[in-house]
Amino acid sequence: MAKIKWKGGALTAPVPPAMISCGSEETGNSNIITIAWTGIVNTVPPKTYISVRPSRHSYAIIKESGEFAINLTPASLVKAADYCGIYTGAKVNKFEKCGLTKEEASEISCPLIAESPLSLECKVTDIIELGSHHMFLADIVAVDVDEKLINKEGKLCLEKAGLAAFAHGEYFALGEKLGYFGFSVKKKKKHPKKK
Repeated sequence: MAKIKWKGGALTAPVPPAMISCGSEETGNSNIITIAWTGIVNTVPPKTYISVRPSRHSYAIIKESGEFAINLTPASLVKAADYCGIYTGAKVNKFEKCGLTKEEASEISCPLIAESPLSLECKVTDIIELGSHHMFLADIVAVDVDEKLINKEGKLCLEKAGLAAFAHGEYFALGEKLGYFGFSVKKKKKHPKKK
């Protein structure tokens, strides 16, 4: 396979088009910003991050409050996620414009997005200035899961959420399951020989 060398740039895919809710009803500044630059950085304690341009309306809200929620986006909410990534919350109420419902969080003051199948409640521990973006490093203090995604054994079945992915300017619905963690090394069961 031949490859062409480009200079270093911000290109990795797929990433989640996550809708980040911030602010609160008390302060009247609740907002949603769509962020693709997010992920898990540690297991114990559970830590995540979002990278935000300081010029964005939500940046000051998150910096002041020290908290946010990562709301995962199903394919059914891609249009809302796109809208929330284009328009500024300084001029439009994105919850109202996109028909999204505010849901009370258990550990933070900012609202969750009720239509999101899974929300991570986060408290900022560090702000790392990286250049064009600042990274909000945060503890995940609660995870809110739609009960429809939990089977009768109590296992999370995230494949039922219909999540979307973002890759190089385009949105995709996640599709076929290809395996599970550890499937490549799982030992096959030996069946007793028939006599």
